[in-house]
Amino acid sequence: MPKRSVHTDKAAPAGGPYSQAIVAGDTVYLAGSVPALPDGTRVTGSFEEQAHAAFRNLAAVAEAAGGSLDQAVRVGVYLRDFDNFGAMNEVYKQYFGGEHPPVRTTIPVDLRGMEIEVDAVLYLG
Repeated sequence: MPKRSVHTDKAAPAGGPYSQAIVAGDTVYLAGSVPALPDGTRVTGSFEEQAHAAFRNLAAVAEAAGGSLDQAVRVGVYLRDFDNFGAMNEVYKQYFGGEHPPVRTTIPVDLRGMEIEVDAVLYLG
């Protein structure tokens, strides 16, 4: 199965030597999105501001890959402070929902300089 990498200047750049997404057949693997602007400047405001920035980046990369967050089948959410779980759910509902919301894993991690990172898998078929 051929695969192709996705890069867009409408989202924060990858933080290392990896693609923002990989399309493999009908599946899109979105790399972790962080709270940063497309020029790479970190968003350092409230948790909600950071969460919106991360989810906007994820949505922009999904679009560049030919899909949308409506096609997500799996989402990973990584929180620096698990006390933000409730606030994250409120922001999350603005980007994912519908009749068949994706499965999700949310875990606390030792993020440096940010409150949240998110990744996802989309099914385009």
